[in-house]
Amino acid sequence: MRADARKNRDHLLAVAGTAIAEQGVDVALRDIARRADVGLATLLRHFPTREALLDALLRTGFDELTAQACALETSGTPGDALVSWLHDAVAWTTRYRGATALMAAAIQDTESALHASCVALRAAGARLLARAQAADAARSDIDGADLFALVAMLAWLGDQPALAPRADRLFDVVSGAVLTSTTSP
Repeated sequence: MRADARKNRDHLLAVAGTAIAEQGVDVALRDIARRADVGLATLLRHFPTREALLDALLRTGFDELTAQACALETSGTPGDALVSWLHDAVAWTTRYRGATALMAAAIQDTESALHASCVALRAAGARLLARAQAADAARSDIDGADLFALVAMLAWLGDQPALAPRADRLFDVVSGAVLTSTTSP
């Protein structure tokens, strides 16, 4: 990709990220193009569908969280690493209103453009969970699918205006329930 095309694409993604954070995943593509000071045709040349735009935006974040989980596998105590990643995964997912529904759907839909990134994200979290479980720092009766669901649940809380003020406290409650009594959140 040419440098100017890459710059335009990156600009569109940044603008789309801001618009989705403010208005949710259903924000009009025309509004994103307007905010980016480009025509709708330019946006559609880079991202021919809403799913293509969301895929590019969300996949980058999912891949960063996956890489973070890999780095945490060898650093810190297993319980702290798990809670740190869980916190960052929830915070990132909460940033984009409506992303939790996309994640939940994509993990089940093998045809979704987001499926592979969601599967990799779930697997990375599962490895952190398994490491914490092996160290007896996390409950043994949950698995990676449960952890992925907890990320979605906690992010959904932050996405609800009436519940958002309670989200941090409930994160502490949930992370405390995931960890064994020998580890604190």
